Formats: sequence, structure tokens, C-alpha cells
Amino acid sequence: MYEAGVIYLGEMLAVAEAIRRLLEFFAPLDIEWVHINNAMGRILAKDIISKLDIPLFDNSSVDGFALRAPDVEQANYSDPALLEVVADISAGNVVDVCLNSGEAARIMTGAPLPPGAEAVIPVESTDFTERQPGVPAPKWVRVFAPVRLRENVRLKGEDVRAGEVVLAAGERLRAQDLGFLAMLGESKVPVIRLPRVAIFSTGDELLPVDQPLEPGKIHDSNSYVLVSLIEKYGGQPVDLGIVPDQADHVYACLEEAVAERVDLILSSAGVSVGAFDFVRHIVESHGRLEFWRVNMRPGKPLAFGNYKGIPFIGLPGNPVSAFVGFEVFVRPAIIKMLGATDWARPTHTVQLIEAVESDGRESYLRGIVSYHNGAWLARLTGHQGSGNLRSLVQANALLLVPSGVKSLPIGSKVEAWILE
Repeated sequence: MYEAGVIYLGEMLAVAEAIRRLLEFFAPLDIEWVHINNAMGRILAKDIISKLDIPLFDNSSVDGFALRAPDVEQANYSDPALLEVVADISAGNVVDVCLNSGEAARIMTGAPLPPGAEAVIPVESTDFTERQPGVPAPKWVRVFAPVRLRENVRLKGEDVRAGEVVLAAGERLRAQDLGFLAMLGESKVPVIRLPRVAIFSTGDELLPVDQPLEPGKIHDSNSYVLVSLIEKYGGQPVDLGIVPDQADHVYACLEEAVAERVDLILSSAGVSVGAFDFVRHIVESHGRLEFWRVNMRPGKPLAFGNYKGIPFIGLPGNPVSAFVGFEVFVRPAIIKMLGATDWARPTHTVQLIEAVESDGRESYLRGIVSYHNGAWLARLTGHQGSGNLRSLVQANALLLVPSGVKSLPIGSKVEAWILE
């Protein structure tokens, strides 16, 4: 819990320091059990320990004939081994037959090996050429090649032993993991609960997308971007809508977020120094602000603290600033609450094919990255104004310009975040 009051620095924080401070206030959430149908992409909260051996029993890896290896050790095309076929075993069936010397059993892929069998010879190495469904097993079979002991046999427990940790806590579940869990008979798994994130946009100028425009008004775009991003990174958005620039409305919205028992409150706009920017001041009055200005472009007015003990992140109102602020700060917070450790986004080194100007702040510029003649090349999408959402739509990457750098000539190397 936070103490009431406000602490923030007059100077702008470096981005790395702001991320470090912010993430100190987030931890993995509690555990819930979900069916594997709903577990894709979720983070395991506990180790999964196999209760079974996999394979469950010795079984054939090919269609062929189960036999005793010494019976065919001299077999060849000139002098084949002749074996009596005493059983016909399909996958899913068990026969009460024990193979003796000179005997074989036709067996399908995945079928359990009968007692006495030591190997499986593929049908291609026999004189049994009938491959159509429904054809009965022959009475006798000639084998034209030897087999080694356990050849073409999948042994019980060779993949997994009962008691073995097969998936570790903290792993993000993939499609192949879910199939593996099903094979182990695990229909439900313990995962970290999805964080509930309240989202609202402030501004008297904002209208819902389905409401006709009026003089001086614009359609709200930030809520649609931010709700989508919350879902993309594994959160559950609680959309509180558009809030007018009035202190009582902002307070009521924040109280609704508390009542919804969310894990994070996220706002866009209202955290700058304008005469009608109430969000920051109300949060200060009922909690604490850790910082509210970051040395970055776009997105300098970014606030972080808590409202009545619930972490609060206030993003700027300009659409691109809100998007970049989410990627830099909110995405890591959600991922950490989910119990994952891979919150740092991978970067790729790219080469500029045009000169780039900045203002000395750490900059996240909209760009297009492409591969040409063995090199990854990058250029800007155009105007970098923080209200220019179209340039973000055209971009497939954010180009990272370090703090203190004001210009980069053609051919300079920079790091890039690939967005999609």
C-alpha cells in the first residue's frame, strides 16, 4: 500500500529509470485454474508434474509385424524367414497372445506390443503386399530382412517418466503445450489470473465513434487503441468510457474503477499541466504520484502512482503518445502481473536510409523496416507529430533514438521495435 501524498521529481526521468520504478510496484497476480481449451497464451503458475509414463506402453512405430528378433537375424531376400501370424493387433486394442519362437503378429502403428515380441518389421520388408483397409492378416508371412532388438518400438516412458516436471512455472502456454497436457490427461491447469485494467479517456472534445460530430468535437480513438492493446497483451479491459473535463466526473470514474476491483487504472489525457487536466490532481489527492514527466518523445507527460492503493498510469491524450506510452510502460506492467519475465521487447539493429532529426529526448519514431540486399533498412513514415495517427498505421516498427542524440545521418544504425 502507498501512503497518501505526492512525490515526484521536477526533472524528467530517463525512460529506463521510469520503467524500473514503475515495475517495482507490480507483481504476479493470484492463481486460477482454467480448462486447457482456454489456456492458450496463459502463464503457468505451478510446475506440471506428469502422473503418467509416456508412451503409456510399448507400442509399434510402424505398420508391420511384431516378432522375436532372433527369428529373423539371418533373413534376406534369397532366404527369407517364414513366420506364422497368430494375432492381428490394431491401435487401441490389446490381444491375449504371447509370441513364441517362429510366430508373428500383424500390428498397426501405435498398437501395443504383445508379450514376447522384441521388435517390429515394417510391411515393406515382408511379402505381405495387401495394403487396402479391411484386408485380413495372412496366415504366414515371409520376412526379407533382420531387425535389431526394439527396432521400430516406442518404449514405455521413453518420452516422459511419471513424477517428471514437464512444464515449469512461468512458461507461456503454446499450442503444442496444450496438446501435451491433453496427452498427460491434464484437463485443467493453474495459471496466473488475467489482470483487470480499467481504461477511460478524458476530454470535453471527445465523442463516441457512433455519435455524429459536432463543432469543436472529435471522435475518441484512444479507448479503442488501448482496449485492443490490453487484450493483445493478456489483460481484461474494463472500459469506463469518456469522462468530461470536470473534477467530479473524474473522481466518480476513479471510484468506479475501485469498485470494479481492477488491478490497474489507465487513463488517456488529463495528466498534463492544462487548466482542465484534473486526473493527475485527483490521483494526488487520494493516493500518490511517483513521477509524471519522462524524458521521451512522444509521451513526455506520463504519470504513474496509485489511486487508493491501485496502480495508476496516466497516458498523454495525443493518440501516438498514448500508443507509445502503452508499449513502453503499460505492456511491461501487464506482462509482469501475468507472471512472465519476458517483458522486455526484442530489438533489431537497422540501418537508416534517410537522415533523422530529433530533439534530444529518447525518441520512438514511426518507421518502416524492410530487408534488402542482405540488410535491414529503415525509413520514417513521414510527419512525426504525436497527433498523426495515420503515420502509425503506416509503420511496422518504432525506431529508437537514444537520449541526447539530435541528428542521425543516412547509414546510421539504430535499434527498432518491430510492431507486427
